[in-house]
This record gives sequence, structure tokens and C-alpha cells, in this order.
Amino acid sequence: MTDASLPAALSKGSSEYRRLTLAMLFAGFATFSTLYAVQPLLPELARHYRLSAEAASLAVSMATGPLAIGILVAGALSDRWGRRSLMTIAMMAAAILTLASAVAPSWYALLALRLLAGLALAGVPAVAMAYVAEEVDAGSIGSAMGLYIAGSALGGMGGRLVASLVAAVADWRWAIAAVGLAGLAMAEAFRRLAPVSRRFVAGEADWLSLPRGAVTLFRDPALRLLYAESFLLMGMFVTVYNYAGFHLLGPPYHLGQATVGAVFLLYVLGSLSSSLFGGLAGRVGRRRIFWLPTALLIGGVALTLAAPLWLVVAGIAVVTIGFFGAHSIASAWVGRRGGAMRGQAAAWYLFFYYMGSSILGSAGGIAWTYRGWPGVVGFSLMLGLFALIGSLLLFWVRPLTVEPVSTPVVPPQA
Repeated sequence: MTDASLPAALSKGSSEYRRLTLAMLFAGFATFSTLYAVQPLLPELARHYRLSAEAASLAVSMATGPLAIGILVAGALSDRWGRRSLMTIAMMAAAILTLASAVAPSWYALLALRLLAGLALAGVPAVAMAYVAEEVDAGSIGSAMGLYIAGSALGGMGGRLVASLVAAVADWRWAIAAVGLAGLAMAEAFRRLAPVSRRFVAGEADWLSLPRGAVTLFRDPALRLLYAESFLLMGMFVTVYNYAGFHLLGPPYHLGQATVGAVFLLYVLGSLSSSLFGGLAGRVGRRRIFWLPTALLIGGVALTLAAPLWLVVAGIAVVTIGFFGAHSIASAWVGRRGGAMRGQAAAWYLFFYYMGSSILGSAGGIAWTYRGWPGVVGFSLMLGLFALIGSLLLFWVRPLTVEPVSTPVVPPQA
């Protein structure tokens, strides 16, 4: 079936376009609030189940790891089942599993439910761009995806903040339940608002396309380095946020749960940083500017070693600015280098991105257990050094002879 024989694409100004953009806002919020809401609750989980910090961090890692794997196959599944239906099922299932985890009878039951929720959530970020690209005309895609990205940022921040506030007046079970109920409401809002796919054409899932494509993509030294950068930078960022709660709740600060949760308001700086560095990279060049936000990230981590509380918070703010700046450049760069295979290039980028969160985010807990916050900082600085070396190596990678039209990876939220 050709594009000419399909119904007309949605455009700005139509009621269906407005419904779709609002639905994408809810999709982004529900996905990333569900995924990361447990992060500020890690100290509570450690206390309740008598766990070490690295063991408690599995509540995050057991969701992001399966999400990383699921992203690689969710796109192929959506080719057969449809984009909208897969996104709806994914959001509903994740919300129900989150509600179930609030009443999990044991630590291992909670981890199993988090694993399943992460696997379910893969159906949203892996499919969101394809759904919008199919249903919306080329001139209106940017606005629709912009609201999805905004919802993702708000969800990443709001889910953590809501969980912290509820935990401060109740306990961690009520906090998780509140996030699950919010996710369920937004999943239902998405189901009601998202227009039925009119331009989707079902096809056979080609399970061999992924390994075939990987062989081609991994021949590109720039993509290899960018995948390593996503792994290292995300691991560094999540490590800081995973254990900052332990640091601020304990001596010498003894902050309350709600106050610690307010630290996640710094995510607003990430949205501003993404726009700033994305524009700067477009003017100056990615290879010339990529090292700068990476260096900022390293500097922010080092700053958190200071004793005054305001300097610790300032350091976390600089970490947030540096990470999202580097991520915005890297994600767009992957879209360019991927060329005709940019969809698969993006899927592999997201795979390494979330594996960095899962593997390195938990590994940082070992540093906390044995060396406290200085250990976390030392571990993060080691990752940052490798990332900085990678950013310098990217400067010397041969540029493409003919640059394809850029299609950036949809920036996922940490």
C-alpha cells in the first residue's frame, strides 16, 4: 500500500491532532514516572528489607535492564500488532504491575514485579516515534514529539517527587501505589485520546533484521563510541541520583524524605540544558562541543564532595546540566550516523543507555557500601574519565561524506 492510498495524515489545527499530542504527553509522563519513581525510595527499601545500598538499587535496575532488552524487540512486535495498541497495553500492564508491587509480600516478589513492569514499558519509547511519524504529517511531527519528550521529562521528575512526598506522610508502599494509580489513569487517558491508527500497515516481524543491522551499524567507529558514551554517561548520572538520597538522609545533613525528593526538581535544568547544547552543537559542530557537557558532568560530581549542603546540591545541578547536554548531542548524532538504518541505530543507543542505568547504577552501590559518598564520587569520576576520553576520540572519527537528514533519537529521560 502506498502513501497516496492511505488516509491523510493529521496536521496541526485538527481536533485529532490535538488529541494525539495530549495523548503523547500522558504517555511520556506515565512511562517515566513509573520507571523511576522508586529511586528516591531506595533508602526506605533498604531499611525495610534490611538491604545494602547496592541490593536496594535493584528496584531500579530490575526495571531498566529488561526495558533495554525489550526495546530491541518491541519495534518488531509493533509492526504486526500496531503502534497504538501496543503502547496502550504496555502502559496498562506497567501500571497494574506497579500497583501490585505496592503490596508485594517480599523483596523478591517486588523485584519480579519491577522486572515485568520494565519489560512492559519497553513498548512505549520503542514505538512512540513510529506511531507519530505514521499518523502525523511531516511538518507537524516536531510539535507532537516535543510534547512526548516534555511529558517524559515531567514524568521522570514528577514520579520521583510524588513518591517522595507520599512516603514522607505515609510509607513507601503508599508511595508506589500512588504512582501506579496515576499511571493507570494516564494509560486510560491515552487509550481514550490517542486516535485509532489510520495509516498503519501490518507487516511480518523480521527478527533477523536486528542482528543483520547490528553488523552494519557496529562497523561505524563513531556509533561504537556513541553507544559506549550512552552506557557510561547514563551509568554515571543514575549512580549519583541513586545514592544521593542515602547521602542526604544520613549524617551530617539528616534531611527529610520530602526535602530530598525536592532535589529532583533540578530536572528542569536538564530540559534547558538539552535545548542549549543541542542548539550549540548545531552551530559549532557536535564533535567540537561534545566534550564540554561531559566535562561539566565530571565537575559536578567532584563538587558534591564539598561539605556545605548548598555545594552538594549545586554539584547535583551541574551533573544534571552536563548529562542532559551530552545526551542531547549524542542522541542526535546517532540519528545522523545511522542513515537509512536510523531506527535500529536508535534502538541500540537506547539499549546501551538503559543497560548503563541497570548495570552501573547498581555497581555504584558497592562503592557506597564500602566507601560511602566519597566512594560513589570516585566510581562516578572513573566512569567520567572514560567518557571524556571517548568524547575526545569522537573528535577524530572521520565525518560522513554525505550527511543524511537528521532524525534524532527521542531523548529518553533518566
